[in-house]
Amino acid sequence: MNAATDFPIFPHSHLLGIAGLSYPDVETLLNRANANVDVSRQRDKKKSVLRGLTHINLFFEASTRTQASFELAGKRLGADVMNMAVASSSVKKGETLIDTAMTLNAMRPDILVIRHSAAGAAALLSQKVGCAVINAGDGAHEHPTQALLDALTIRRAKGRLDGLTVAICGDVLHSRVARSNIILLNTMGARVRVVGPSTLMPTAIRQMGTEVFTSMREGLDGADVVMMLRLQRERMGQALVPSVREYFRHYGLDAAKLAHAKPDALVMHPGPMNRGVEIASGIADGPQSVIEEQVEMGVAVRMAVIEALLDPRKNDGATG
Repeated sequence: MNAATDFPIFPHSHLLGIAGLSYPDVETLLNRANANVDVSRQRDKKKSVLRGLTHINLFFEASTRTQASFELAGKRLGADVMNMAVASSSVKKGETLIDTAMTLNAMRPDILVIRHSAAGAAALLSQKVGCAVINAGDGAHEHPTQALLDALTIRRAKGRLDGLTVAICGDVLHSRVARSNIILLNTMGARVRVVGPSTLMPTAIRQMGTEVFTSMREGLDGADVVMMLRLQRERMGQALVPSVREYFRHYGLDAAKLAHAKPDALVMHPGPMNRGVEIASGIADGPQSVIEEQVEMGVAVRMAVIEALLDPRKNDGATG
C-alpha cells in the first residue's frame, strides 16, 4: 500500500453522501481503495496506520454485509473497533439519537459509522460529535460507500467510468443505493439510465440527470453495466407491484433481458439478493456477474474512506 502522502488530501471532515463530492474527491477515494485491494489479498492484512484510534459502528438498521465490511476495514487499518448493539442498548429504552451521540462523543471516538432508517441521521450526528462521521445508509437518502465500491468494481473491470452506459434497474423509488450511484456516475461522466415500473420511480428522477425507461428491453439496449436493485417491500406502504411473479416477469434480470445489453456487460447487485425476484440465479452466478467482486471492493473502499478522513496531514479547519 502506498503511503498516505501519495494521495491528495481529502478535503472533507465527514462522508455524509456523494452529493457535494467533486470529480477529484471521488478519484482520490477510488485510487486509495484500489491500492487497498492488494492489502486485503495479502496473507498479512493488518496495517498500523490507525493504531491507537477508536472506530465505532452504530447500526440502527440490520446489515450483515455493510457492518462486517466496516468492521474488517477498521481492524485491517489497526483501529480499535466497537460494534454498538443498538437492539439491546438504551435506544430501546427511549434514548434519542442525540442522547446516544452525546454519550458516544464523551468516549472520544475518532470515527463513527452510522446506519439509520431516517434520512439525515448521519448529518445530524455529525453536528453533535467531535469526530469524523461516515454515513452507512440513511433512509432513502444516500449510501455513499456502496456507490464508491460499485464505481471501483466497474472501473477495475472496464478501465474507466466516463462514457459508459449504466442501467440501474428496479425499485429506484426506495433505493438510497440508486441515488448515490446516480450522483457519482454523473459526476464521473457516465451515462445513467433508470429502468423500472412507473410506480417505483421518484417523481423528479429526470432532474437527477437520468434517462427513464419502463421497459427492460429498451433500458438495457447497449448498456455496459446492468445494476439491479433489491425490491424493498418492507418500505412500501402500499402494493406498488402486482405480485412478485409479475415483477420478475417484467423486471427480473434473466438471460433474455440481459441479451439486450452489450455482450460483455457487467451484472451487479448491492445485496442482499432476492433470487427469482430481481435476478435469476443463473445470471447472479454467471460469467458476467461481478457481485462477489462488489463485496470484496467494499472492504477496500471503506478502508480508503476511513484513512482519508483520518489522514494525519489534515488540519482541524478541514471542511465537510
